[in-house]
Amino acid sequence: MTMTPQEVQQHFMAYLEATECTVIEKSPEHITVKLSPQADKTLTNRPYYWGFVERTGAPAETLSFNFVFDSEAYDERLAKAKEADTESKLAAPAQDQILSRYYGNAPILPVLGPGRIQRENVGYGSSRLNQIWNASREEGKCLYLFQQRDKEPGPRSRSTPYEQWLGVCFKVEFSCDLKREELYYLGISLSSRAISANFPGILEGRDLTPRLPESVHVRPAILSLKEAASILENHLIQQLSKLDYEWASLARERLEDEWLVIDGYYEDLLKEQDEEKKALIEAQYQNRRSEMQWQYEPKVSLSTITCGLFHLCSPVNAST
Repeated sequence: MTMTPQEVQQHFMAYLEATECTVIEKSPEHITVKLSPQADKTLTNRPYYWGFVERTGAPAETLSFNFVFDSEAYDERLAKAKEADTESKLAAPAQDQILSRYYGNAPILPVLGPGRIQRENVGYGSSRLNQIWNASREEGKCLYLFQQRDKEPGPRSRSTPYEQWLGVCFKVEFSCDLKREELYYLGISLSSRAISANFPGILEGRDLTPRLPESVHVRPAILSLKEAASILENHLIQQLSKLDYEWASLARERLEDEWLVIDGYYEDLLKEQDEEKKALIEAQYQNRRSEMQWQYEPKVSLSTITCGLFHLCSPVNAST
């Protein structure tokens, strides 16, 4: 499983909006954004600059980026735009006539510093996307949100029942000499024990806020957060057990082949008569076999990226 450019862009937008960055330009292939102070501190690795700003109270200048999610489509669109407007793109800026008469035309210098917009191609597996995920995991490890009511409650309106849902985004890593990662976003009701395998589908279209709305009451929970998290993890493990693991069998076959190569190489060397040299060779031999086992042995690891407690208007359709 991988992620499309559109899915990568959605993840980026979620983080940029949450950190209140300013969108300068956006298309299906890219987004140009001026970072907020919070995002700049997290993404640009400028601790000395931000230390200076905080010590002196100087106005902060955040960096701008052009994040490109589909480089081929983006470059093709730029090329077409350049062809359509070649003359205006190549025209030199007007020079001061009096200064140019005495000193000649001044060269056009590149824009440097905070005003410069840096381009970065971003895709699934890129370091920038991983940085966004790490920042989201650190800054938003656990959310606590309420669904906003569609209408403001009147003076005699009834209290609206809210249902507590624990949502957890799991990352599953399948690794051998190759690696594949998959994301699973599950949810479970603390009141009914209902499980949703597509929790983003339940949250879609709901206006969520950290502020508790008026005239609502939360249904009592029959599960603790620890119990709910354990149920979700066991549910995911059961789902993973039903997958096709032919890749693991193939990886073990490759491991056996590598061991045969190592055994053949060291077969004569292990016949060394000198005990001291033989001990060194045996140690090298075991290390090589251990290295190959670490590289090729199939492994499945499960980790949590983020989680949240969501208070949603009842009833909630868990099959969404």
